[in-house]
Amino acid sequence: MTIVYWTVISILFVVAFVGLLYPIIPGILFLLAGFLVYGLFFSFEPFNWLFWLIQGLFIILLFIADYVANLIGIKKYGGSKAGIWGSTIGILIGPFVIPVFGILIGPFIGAIAAELIVNKRNFTESLKIGFGSVIGFISSIVTKAIIQIIMISYFLLVVL
Repeated sequence: MTIVYWTVISILFVVAFVGLLYPIIPGILFLLAGFLVYGLFFSFEPFNWLFWLIQGLFIILLFIADYVANLIGIKKYGGSKAGIWGSTIGILIGPFVIPVFGILIGPFIGAIAAELIVNKRNFTESLKIGFGSVIGFISSIVTKAIIQIIMISYFLLVVL
């Protein structure tokens, strides 16, 4: 049964990483579910207050990294709050409208549309801001992946 339990935990962790590419999937919840499933199947004993404090700080860091990376990507290329909102909406809708590539095209089009409509920017300027949103999104994915790897590594260090 140990193999089955670890398989379930591993699947939960993999789904957490899928959530990086499909933001509609709450990746952090799947990470936490993996920790809880370990506790249910094996033991909660390794999870002391320090474990939960450290994981909680990493969770806060995940949310901050997500917001800051997108903000910096758009602001660096001259975008506004409208561009940030357009990019965010595009991130959520893109993967469903255009499978596979929608995760990159969605924030790009969303930022461009928001800047064109709300701020009446010219197309070239809006295009540059859309590019910034994609750069921000990609850097957000990389940053969050690193944080999730650290979280899982710390979990494994504690339980093994």
